[in-house]
Amino acid sequence: MATMDKASSRDRLLDAAARLCYRDGVSIGVEALCREAGVSKRSMYQLFGGKDEMLAASLERRVPGYDARLTHPDPQAPPRERILYVFERLEKDSLDDDFHGCPFLAALVELKDPGHPASEVARGAKEQLARAFRTEAERGGARDPELLARQLMLVFDGAGARAGARLEHLADGLATATAGTLLDAAGLR
Repeated sequence: MATMDKASSRDRLLDAAARLCYRDGVSIGVEALCREAGVSKRSMYQLFGGKDEMLAASLERRVPGYDARLTHPDPQAPPRERILYVFERLEKDSLDDDFHGCPFLAALVELKDPGHPASEVARGAKEQLARAFRTEAERGGARDPELLARQLMLVFDGAGARAGARLEHLADGLATATAGTLLDAAGLR
C-alpha cells in the first residue's frame, strides 16, 4: 500500500508541476505545487529531493506525448508532408484556450541556466525535434539539411511563442505557409 501511495503522490506532483508550470511558469512555489497535488512538502522532498528534480521529471514525462503529437501518423508519408504536419499540429494546438506555447522552450527561457536539470530535459526535447526536421530534410533532398532544420526550429519556436503570448493567431496557416516557403527554397522534394 505504501508503494501505491508513493506512486500516486509522485504522479499527482508531476501532474501538478506540468499543469502549473505550463500555465504560471517554472517559478511557481513548492507550496503551491504541493497544495495543487494534495501532497505534503515533506513527501515531495522524499520523492524528488527538491523542486528542480521534480520539474525535470515532469518535463521528462511530457517528452513522449510531445514527440507523438508532432509525428505524422503515416510513417510512409513523404518528407515534405511529415515536416508540414508539425506546423499544422502547432496551428491546431494554438487554438486551444490553454495554449501557452511550447513547454520546453518556456522552461529554457525562464530557467536561463543551461545546467539546470529541467533545462537539460527541455533542450533534449527541442534537439529531438531539430533532428527529426534534419532527417526529413535529408530524406527529401534539401540542399543543406542542417540549415533547413535550424530555420524550421526558428519558425516553430517563434510561431509557438507568439501564439502562446496571444500576439499571433495561427489559424490562418501562417506557420505552415512559412515552413512551406523554407522547404521550397531549400529544394525539398
